[in-house]
Amino acid sequence: MNLEKKMVTMRKRQIKLKSKNLNNMKAKNIFLIAAILFGSTVLKAQIYLGKTCDISFFSSGPIEDISAINKTAKPIFNAATGEVAIKVTIKGFTFDKKLMEEHFNEKYMESDKYPYATFKGKVNEQIDYKKDGTYKATVTGKLDMHGVVQERTIEGTVTIKGGEISFESKFNVALKDHNITIPTLIAQNVAEIVQVTIKCTLTEYKK
Repeated sequence: MNLEKKMVTMRKRQIKLKSKNLNNMKAKNIFLIAAILFGSTVLKAQIYLGKTCDISFFSSGPIEDISAINKTAKPIFNAATGEVAIKVTIKGFTFDKKLMEEHFNEKYMESDKYPYATFKGKVNEQIDYKKDGTYKATVTGKLDMHGVVQERTIEGTVTIKGGEISFESKFNVALKDHNITIPTLIAQNVAEIVQVTIKCTLTEYKK
């Protein structure tokens, strides 16, 4: 009986140690990612990580509308400096029609060649992220998509409530700005400008 108790106790200690090591590894990975994204400013970082993030787009065509949504993006935000970064897996977009999804990945976005879209920028306004409220804001940064980087200033809304920060924005992306070409046979069905909507909620990372 004593031997069984000792084995159970040892097992509990091993699980606790393993959990502690995993948490330490996670903390180191988050710090490393933040360091890569934000450089030297990471030393005074107040990091928020994406809790939920929905990125959708809508294209209105003469024959039919096209829309898709992506829930895989994981934004990271430094409230101390206003710096924000987000990486989106292109194949994470889901469509109502499977054929549309295949065309999107194979013919338009060339997802195997350009698997990600990224945005790295900075909130221009001075906002107290510890104070609940809703604020109009702009973010200026670089949108890297389909191998083409474009400088963008994006308007949106920042909502702070109960320790969480929510970002919401709606903006247009011209396909030609990122060298995205549509096959001639279906060009009439795809708009040249796509409307993108982002809704993200982030929570503070506790070290």
